[in-house]
Amino acid sequence: MAAAFPVRMALFCGCLAFPAFSQTGFAQQDLSPSQVPPPAERSSNTEPGVDRRISLDVFVSDKSGKPVSGLQQEDFTVLDDHRPQKILSFRATGQTSETADSPLQAILLVDSVNNGFQGAGQQRQQLDKFLRQNGGQLPIPISLVLLTDTSTHLQPMPTRDGKTLADSLDSNQTGLRPIGNSQGFYGGMDRFQISLRALEALISYEVTQPGRKLLVWLSPGWPLFSGPGVQLTAKDQEFLFSTVVELSAELREARITLYSIDATGVADAGSFRTFYYQNFLKGVTSVGKVQNGNLGLQVLATQSGGRVLTSSNDIANAIATCLADANTFYTVSFDSVPADHPNEYHNLQIKIDKPGLTARTRTGYYAQNR
Repeated sequence: MAAAFPVRMALFCGCLAFPAFSQTGFAQQDLSPSQVPPPAERSSNTEPGVDRRISLDVFVSDKSGKPVSGLQQEDFTVLDDHRPQKILSFRATGQTSETADSPLQAILLVDSVNNGFQGAGQQRQQLDKFLRQNGGQLPIPISLVLLTDTSTHLQPMPTRDGKTLADSLDSNQTGLRPIGNSQGFYGGMDRFQISLRALEALISYEVTQPGRKLLVWLSPGWPLFSGPGVQLTAKDQEFLFSTVVELSAELREARITLYSIDATGVADAGSFRTFYYQNFLKGVTSVGKVQNGNLGLQVLATQSGGRVLTSSNDIANAIATCLADANTFYTVSFDSVPADHPNEYHNLQIKIDKPGLTARTRTGYYAQNR
């Protein structure tokens, strides 16, 4: 019972802190709350099914993990809770097919909140290597986010000029001040809340931007605060469940695929946190089943259709591996069935009608009964 009280108290404090997402600013100097763009308006189209439209970005690979191009709509089957759904739209996208109405970009987030000093130094060195390789010519437009315990900075316009981003990273090194990992439980709660607020603020900004975004978060992960000794009140669970539901919808609507790269590399290989998140990958179906671990960085990344990469010191190559998902991908849409109750969880799968091919996309969504 001793562990239950601080968890409940910290989560309650989190409930008070989360509405202040707009306090995290963007641009090379922080924006004021009034400068953060409002969420994009939904379509005014009132035709049946429009409000239930689910759009999925799908990466297809062969047995060796290489992206597969040239597939057609008839090669795809969308399964919603194991039931086939009618595909209403289909689009194949590659780097050469990028258009102004459907741009593609990546966001590299340097996490100095959850990284120790060793990890922070290694991620800066490896990120600089990635940005300057190939003469600084980046494969897709990229923007850079620097997350510290005091602020969040965004290099505002995505660019293919890696040298400019590398110079921006160098000029901001004095601001990369990690929270000490020795601050115990309350220090962990601070890191968790800062991380989650930063993600929400990024989503609020990116939902106003067109096209697909690959958000690569360089971090060993956020504190999970889950285990046999952790107890949650009904109010805690209601708050956690509503946050899980909202993040699921917001990441999908902003077309953000999240990736987690552990910048501590082999120093973290085999550690508990490199695999414990896997206990929370299954979609949460009700308030009573939610746990703190369902809001882990690696969990959100996997559920968004992204990847979790650990145990390698070659962070530059890991970043390139994540961005390879942009080489070729497919976008399909369907209409969800009306739910029996609010926030009804639906499992999602994409099947490819060709041997040896695997599809990766969002693992689920929450349907509404309206």
